[in-house]
Amino acid sequence: MPVPIACPISLAPEEHARLESLVRAHSTPQALALRCRLILRVAAPDHPSNLQVATELACERHTVGRWRQRYLADGLNGLRTAGRYAAERGHPFLLCNNNFAENTR
Repeated sequence: MPVPIACPISLAPEEHARLESLVRAHSTPQALALRCRLILRVAAPDHPSNLQVATELACERHTVGRWRQRYLADGLNGLRTAGRYAAERGHPFLLCNNNFAENTR
């Protein structure tokens, strides 16, 4: 069975600097800082696999793949807004919670 190869990421110097500054900033939410660290590691010259990055950063390989794809699709904005996708699309769980809140008033 063939092993899928992840799409490589190459960062412009400005993008690299921006991601590094977000990782170092004390005001950056930890979830965003992790995503930035993932992208910085994925874009390293040795082009590590998702499994290698996941092992190094103590997360799941699917997590690395998800953020790699979102960064490729939307750049830095893909790392920032991903938490709101469910709300924007009307995720059923969120709709159920809204209905529950309205019904319990």
